[in-house]
This record gives sequence, structure tokens and C-alpha cells, in this order.
Amino acid sequence: MLLSPRSSNLVLPHRPLRLIAGAGVAAAIAALVALVLLAILAAAAGEPSRQSSVDVWHLVSMTAIQAGLTTVLSLLVGTALAWALNRLRFPGRDLIVGLFASAIVTPGLIVAFGLLSVWGRAGWVNQASLALTGQPLEVPLFGLGGILAAHVILDASFAARILLARLDAIPEKRLKTGQSLGLGAWRRFEVIDWPMLRTTLPGLAAIIFLLAFTSFPIVLLLGGGPANQTLEVAIYAAVRLDFDLRGAVTLALVQIGICSAIIIAASAFAPISASTGGSTPPRWRDGTAARIAQWTVLVFGIVGFALPLLAILIDGVGPGIIEVASRPSFWKALGTSLLLGSGSALLTLLLALGIGMGRAASGIPLLRVGIGAPAYAYLAVPAVVLSLGAFLLVRNAGMLPEVAAPLVVLLANALLSLPFALATLAPPLDAIAERRGRLIRSLGLSDWRQFTAVEWPLLGREAGVVLALAFCFSLGDLGVIALFGTEDFATLPLLMYRALGAYRSNDAAAIAALMLVITIAAFVLLPKLFGKLTDARS
Repeated sequence: MLLSPRSSNLVLPHRPLRLIAGAGVAAAIAALVALVLLAILAAAAGEPSRQSSVDVWHLVSMTAIQAGLTTVLSLLVGTALAWALNRLRFPGRDLIVGLFASAIVTPGLIVAFGLLSVWGRAGWVNQASLALTGQPLEVPLFGLGGILAAHVILDASFAARILLARLDAIPEKRLKTGQSLGLGAWRRFEVIDWPMLRTTLPGLAAIIFLLAFTSFPIVLLLGGGPANQTLEVAIYAAVRLDFDLRGAVTLALVQIGICSAIIIAASAFAPISASTGGSTPPRWRDGTAARIAQWTVLVFGIVGFALPLLAILIDGVGPGIIEVASRPSFWKALGTSLLLGSGSALLTLLLALGIGMGRAASGIPLLRVGIGAPAYAYLAVPAVVLSLGAFLLVRNAGMLPEVAAPLVVLLANALLSLPFALATLAPPLDAIAERRGRLIRSLGLSDWRQFTAVEWPLLGREAGVVLALAFCFSLGDLGVIALFGTEDFATLPLLMYRALGAYRSNDAAAIAALMLVITIAAFVLLPKLFGKLTDARS
């Protein structure tokens, strides 16, 4: 609940420095995005009016079709998975819930490669079919089918975790009433579950559509050619392969316009909160037929999400890992990825805290919106578009791209993570200001003392979640480094993509396995570590 301007003066401590810092961070982000947009517009006006080979309408329709199909399929599968997990109680349930929660940070490049490891020509299924029947099992992974499969694996798992949190939040009193009425599985879903889910679905659909619409590595790897290109991949191809800067700028402007329209429309829906913690299911036992259906859905969901990741781990731990580890380029890329990931995570946390505390220090709705809105710039200006604008800025400034590349990648990855970071930190910061504002004011705590004694101990786990999300996003990002990467400046995703392009699948498997292990370790350990550190201090 937002505080009214009148009551905020009585509740919130007077924190002008927080307001200034929050507004300063927001203004800096807005200025950076404005510079990027101006660079793109200037390039569009300054390029010679030669005919571009880019088919804008085909790309827009193809991107919209795959994003729309991804959204529908992900919501259907995610709802079914959430329904099954909410009803079933079994040993290891928390592990399965955590597995689906990790979908938000699992790099798309790894999932796409995992699908190839299982269903590709040299994959597990095809090899088993040849051994058993002597005939290969042709699975059309390259094209729209493969793109949809990879997107649904990630986005349906993400949707399942969000929707499960809504089902877990159903009041116990309502469930007891339903049990006393003898509601069956379908009737309970219709009467009790659906009212909880339907308010979340529109906003969740908008997020999934945006994620699929701006997808880059999955389409780059599984697209199978120009017929299945999306706007992001077409922008990359226009800059790096065709040197068609005018076409790239046109596509970037189209993408910004479409994404902005989606964000404006989605702002009318209920906000989606991040859900990365555990889940406690209510005690409700359905009939035998429903439980069979729930177990069937859950097994297929686990196999669909976990099997590609398992294939990567098994295929990656082999002779290829020794060969990869013997190359200096691998250790250089690993060091670059870890440094960029750590720097991006720290920068994201600082930016999110600055904006979040600035918003929480004000009870004026318009000011809160003004401070918070620039944090969501990435949703309208995705990574490849942001990279294109940065590339143009660097070129106009007369700098070599390789000189500015580390700073550009660091900033772009931080902006990529910032919407999720603010969605994680803003609610608890607002709650602290509302519930403890009078106490903080009456005790006369300084700004710094308020942060160290009150806010930080309550934000420990959330801070760990932010660091984990930002680190994992940066570690798995290919969109930014694809435009700025060189032989001397490369990250693990770029090294993996180059290995795939050179048909060194063993090398790619080893790199993917290492990235997956680092991602899982960071996602699991950082929130627990920061939670324990803040508990110990408090």
C-alpha cells in the first residue's frame, strides 16, 4: 500500500539525501538511455538512403508469432505445473520447486545447447534410436519448433514458480470451506484456484511475451536461417554480418516502439513479484484420477526442464574439459566473465538500493513513479538494441570499440538485471518505511544508522537474491558481448558460441557445463550466505 502525501510526513523520516540519490540514479539511467536513442536516431538520419535488404514486416510478424505462441504454451504448461506442485507432497519437493525457480537465471544458450544434446542428430535420443531400431529419429529442432521448445522450458518453469506462490497464498479458511463442501479437483480449481490466478496471468503473460520477443541466444542458435529470425537476431546480423547499419537502426526503432507499447499496456496489470524462496503446500488431497494427472504433469515437467541440463553436465564432464582447460583463451574468458559478473552484480545492487530507498523515502506517488520508472528501461530497450546504441556512441566519439567494450558490457548487464533487482528490493523497503517509519523517526536515527541497524538486517536474503540474479544474468549474457567481443575480449558464452560455430561440440559442452555449475552455485549459495550474514549481525 502506498502512503498518501499527507500521512507520509507523519510516518516517513526526513531523508533528502535518499531522495536526491534516488533521483540522481534515475536521471543518470534516463540520460544514458536518451543518449543511446539519440545515437540511433542520428545514425538513421545520417546514413545514405540506399536500399536495405531488411524485411521489417516479416521480422515483426515472425517475432510476434513465436512470442505469442511461447506465451500461450508457457502459461498453459506453467499453470498445470503449479497446480500439480501445489497439491502434491513428497520428499524432495523443495528441490523441485528450487529447480523451477532457477529457470529465471538459466542462460538460454545453455538450454538451447541442452536440447541439441538430447534431441539433436548426435543427441541421446537419436543415438538410442539408432542402437535399438537402426533408424534415426528426426526431430526438427532448427526452426520455430526448436525455438518454442527452448522458450517454453524456461518460461513455463518461471511461470510455474510465480503461479505456485499465488496458490500457496490461498487462505486456509477458504480451503477448509472447500473441503467441507466436498469440492472435487476441477471444481476447486474453478471456485478457489482460478480467482487467485487470473489477476496474475495478464501481467505474467506480458513479461513472458517480452522475454520471448527480445530473445537472442536461443533464436541465434536454433533459428535455422533467415526465415525464423527475430528482430534481435536481425539487428545483430545487420551490424556484424551484413554491415547494414541503416537496416539495424530501423529494426532497433521498431523494436523499441513495440516493447514500449507492451510495457505501457502491461502497467495496467497487477505487478508480478519475484518468487525464489521455498513453498509450503496446504493440506488438500484430491481423488485418485486427479493425483494421477498431477504426477503425470509433474514428471513430464521435471524431465522436460532437467533432462537438457543433465545432458550438458554429463556430456561436458569428459575429454573436452581437459582440452578446453589447457587453452589460455579459456582462462582469460573465465576471468573476464567472473569479473564482469561480479562487477555487474555489485553495480546492480547499488543502483537498486539507491532507487529503492529513494522511492521509499517519498510518499508522493508521482515522485515515486519518476524515480522508479527508469529502472525498467531495459524492458523497452533490450540488450542488442542498447549495444547498438552504445556501439554508435563509441564510434561517434572516435573511440575504438574494444577500448570501451568492458564498460559498455558492465553497464548493459547491470541495466539488464535492474528491473528484477528493484522488483525484489522495493517491496521490503516500502514495508520498512511504512511499518517502522514512526519508530525510526522517534529514535532520531541517522540515515546511515537506519540502513545498518534496521534495513540491511531485514534485506540480507533479498540482497543475496539480487546479487545472484545479476551475476547469473551477466554470466549467461550473449546479446551485449556479441557486438563488442573480440579475440582479446571474450566471455564464456561468446567462447561457447564460437566453439559451436567451429563444430567443436566437445568444447562447447565443457564450457556449458562449467557455466551451468557456476550459475546454480551462485543462485543457491548467495541468498543463503547473505541471509546468514545479516542474521548473525542482527
